[in-house]
Amino acid sequence: MNQPILWYASRATGLIALLLFTASVTLGALGGGRFVGARWPRFALAALHRNVSLLAVVFLAVHITTAVVDPYAGIGWLDSIVPFRSAYHPFWLGLGAVATDLTIAVVVTSLLRPRVNVRVWRWIHWASYACWPLAVAHGIGTTPADITMGWVLVVNVVCVLAVLVAVGWRAGTRHPDTEARALR
Repeated sequence: MNQPILWYASRATGLIALLLFTASVTLGALGGGRFVGARWPRFALAALHRNVSLLAVVFLAVHITTAVVDPYAGIGWLDSIVPFRSAYHPFWLGLGAVATDLTIAVVVTSLLRPRVNVRVWRWIHWASYACWPLAVAHGIGTTPADITMGWVLVVNVVCVLAVLVAVGWRAGTRHPDTEARALR
């Protein structure tokens, strides 16, 4: 394959994954805060969150595959899951590997949710709040020239603002059901 095609495919799928993971974190925060209404019942929000999350994982897989297959950076398969071992931008790729590992843990425990203790699942699922900023930092640090392009900067800023607003709203929301569980 042509090297520039793989390079651009990796960058494009990385940005799409960022948008989808941003939507996933935002929807998860809204769902956790019991954001519901007549037009958005709780099950619809949960289904949308799950489906957007799965689509984000697909784009993450394509992002990783194109980055590894592209010979330019010399990234190996192991570099995508073992943090800080890559010769190419080891710190920034390491952040991406940590985010990938956390994503894998969240996906696996979500798929096994009926067989996993609810508290264990919840703690691991909270890892997505750490995963997302690591992925943002990975994207900015690995390709710093991209952030100087106006539209890439706008995408990153909008993603950061969306998550900050949703998580801030979630942190400030109280729901009687949540309060009752906390007392147990």
